[in-house]
Amino acid sequence: MGSLPLTAGPAFPDEAPFLESLQGEWTGRGTVRLRLDRSPMTVSCNIASSASGPSLTMRGTCRALVLVSRTIAADLRAAGERYSGVYIGPQGGRSALSGQRRGNTINLAVRWAKIVNGDHSANMQIRKVGSNRITLATIDTDLATGKSVVTSEINLRRR
Repeated sequence: MGSLPLTAGPAFPDEAPFLESLQGEWTGRGTVRLRLDRSPMTVSCNIASSASGPSLTMRGTCRALVLVSRTIAADLRAAGERYSGVYIGPQGGRSALSGQRRGNTINLAVRWAKIVNGDHSANMQIRKVGSNRITLATIDTDLATGKSVVTSEINLRRR
């Protein structure tokens, strides 16, 4: 009786250890540009993140000036080398996320729930900087010029 040859599919990294390294309580500052033709505003943010296996949940609040406060949230799940999930930003609505990690950065395409800056698409990065810092950034394309514009960049440190 013969045996069937066993073939292995591609080996995907286990994302759980990386996602676990992102969990915790985070605080920091950054800038947010609500529209491409507006100047950026300084914000301060507090975000809590938790990881469970291939999933990461982030919930937080960002404040600009004294009176403006907005809740943000993201839920990500890794399947092999691919990430997918949902982002709920300051304007509400559930926006779709999809992408993959390269090194210490999760690069995500965003499909906004509403039109933002003339279309439904942008890019988001969650970048681990050392063991106690992360940077959250959103990059959009100016449809008039074709240039990439950083619409938010928030630098957080572990509390």
